[in-house]
Amino acid sequence: MSDSKSDKIEKVLLGAGGPEVGAQGLGCMGMSFAYGPTDVDEARATLERAFELGVTLYDTADVYGFGENEKFIAPFVREHRDEIILATKFALGMDRADPTKRVIRNDRPYIRECVEGSLQRLGVDEIDLYYMHRRDVNVPIEETVGAMAELVAEGKVKYLGLSEVTADELRAAHAVHPIAAVQSEWSLFSRDIEARVVPAAAELGVALVPYSPLGRGFLTGAFVNADQELSADDFRRQQPRFTGDNAASNAALLEPVRKMAEGRNATLGQVALAWVQQQAAVRGLAVVPIPGTRKRSRVEENTAATHLILTESELQLLEPIADRVAGGRYYDMTFTSAGREESS
Repeated sequence: MSDSKSDKIEKVLLGAGGPEVGAQGLGCMGMSFAYGPTDVDEARATLERAFELGVTLYDTADVYGFGENEKFIAPFVREHRDEIILATKFALGMDRADPTKRVIRNDRPYIRECVEGSLQRLGVDEIDLYYMHRRDVNVPIEETVGAMAELVAEGKVKYLGLSEVTADELRAAHAVHPIAAVQSEWSLFSRDIEARVVPAAAELGVALVPYSPLGRGFLTGAFVNADQELSADDFRRQQPRFTGDNAASNAALLEPVRKMAEGRNATLGQVALAWVQQQAAVRGLAVVPIPGTRKRSRVEENTAATHLILTESELQLLEPIADRVAGGRYYDMTFTSAGREESS
């Protein structure tokens, strides 16, 4: 692809009170965590290519690779410090011996410990967008956001974000301090947030930052069965919708996406991303998906999807897919907003 102006993605406001960012961000997790071996040089080149194409929101977390992902992107962040929006997260810890075991903490001492660690690993004085990665239901969200607000007052953080929160949790948090963005899974396969979270975000002027908008690569047709096709250390082998009978059933759901892609001279991934991007207009709020990749060719493909506008009839053809998906996003949904919305 060329570097013509038309290749660059448009800019949008990340919510009513947030910064201006490219209409699509980049999830950096897979560059050093969860998805098997990485070509380090290609991953670094991917960061630079994304920047050339107008991507300015770069997303990581302290838990990705136990801090290694923050260290990995640090040189890139420092090189472009005044031109990008850096997002990282706290609250989710994992057991090195068993990555399926998760520890969630939202208490003030832990938040302070985490922010200092992230600042040091990233080599910056201030984090642009700091997310609560997961909700610890044992700590009032007002207390958590109050502690996060202190970081804003101290100049360590510019904007606050939340990940996988319910509509009620978002409202309670926003009443303590403005929330710029909510990050949750949102794709053709995962639409639970549309019932309550998305309307609440639209009402409050909060942006939605969809993670896994490509269904962790499944929506691109890159693999069908995680057990058979992906490396032993690939996180997707732990997700029920990508293994066994569920995987075969879900792969069949991609047929209308495939036909639509062929008719548009596009890829499956571009149709899936176009659907997510278009939810901004459909739902009346800022939507900035953060597809993850570690290849330049993929970031070119992904950003090109911002120029693909689906028709109303195409949107309707894609509408039934999510309700037919077999298997949950995780084996344990209790640490997601969907799990708590259902029990409220």
